[in-house]
Amino acid sequence: MTETMIAIVGGSGLYEIDGLEDARWQMVETPWGAPSDQILTGVLQGVRMAFLPRHGRGHVHSPTTVPYRANIDALKRLGVTDVFSVSACGSFREEMAPGDFVIVDQFIDRTFAREKSFFGTGCVAHVSVAHPTCARLGTAAKTAAESEGITVHDGGTYLAMEGPQFSSLAESKLYREVWGCDVIGMTNMPEAKLAREAELCYASVAMITDYDSWHPDHGEVDVNEIIRTLLGNADKAKGMVARLPGLLGAERAPCPHGCDRALDYAILTAPDRRDPEVVAKLDAVAGRVLASAG
Repeated sequence: MTETMIAIVGGSGLYEIDGLEDARWQMVETPWGAPSDQILTGVLQGVRMAFLPRHGRGHVHSPTTVPYRANIDALKRLGVTDVFSVSACGSFREEMAPGDFVIVDQFIDRTFAREKSFFGTGCVAHVSVAHPTCARLGTAAKTAAESEGITVHDGGTYLAMEGPQFSSLAESKLYREVWGCDVIGMTNMPEAKLAREAELCYASVAMITDYDSWHPDHGEVDVNEIIRTLLGNADKAKGMVARLPGLLGAERAPCPHGCDRALDYAILTAPDRRDPEVVAKLDAVAGRVLASAG
């Protein structure tokens, strides 16, 4: 058994966790640069918690410039075991209405201007993201949301676009009608991939703000309407987050889905061919397997 530490990566509209004991903001240095902001740590219902505002307080990072690698590395350095991503999204489904939450279980990654891996020349690794989220955490998020009276949809495919512009009508129809996506957002990739490389359990809670641009009765995305919905979703999200410690507990067994062992057979570069500088940067993310390899 290991000690549970839950991280909430908050997107647009969610900038804090209510009720934290011993709360303090701290900067965590990483080999990948500075995270989006300081990280708020504390204890909630006997469980250690961390909160990272993905865009920084005051929303200073665009989806493209969010330092995803630094964010995930920093959380791993703090001892985080379980990550809940909470982010705004648009909906491609009539029944997935603004104000609803979706427990995402699949992604299509259409981002192109971001660093997507901790690994590369000098230390090559390939992890599986066939199932990119942790079902155990997804179930906890669904239970917590339902307990708060939130309409929550269990499962959905998230189209990750580069942004920062919203999609065109043609793109929206493509993603909905041809590709079969359920929601669209700009921030869960490469975040989910990096969490898997860092052997962190990861769940994505998408908070719907709009119908993107496909809906014949809603037209193009209205930023003012999004902001109004965001504020309501943020209050719901705070209630959901407050229930997570009670559902996960202060101690945890190994992940039944293997998220915390994703690197067991992933690193391909022979130990004697690994670049020491690259290996040094991977101390938090991959230290478990790199140390065992000598």
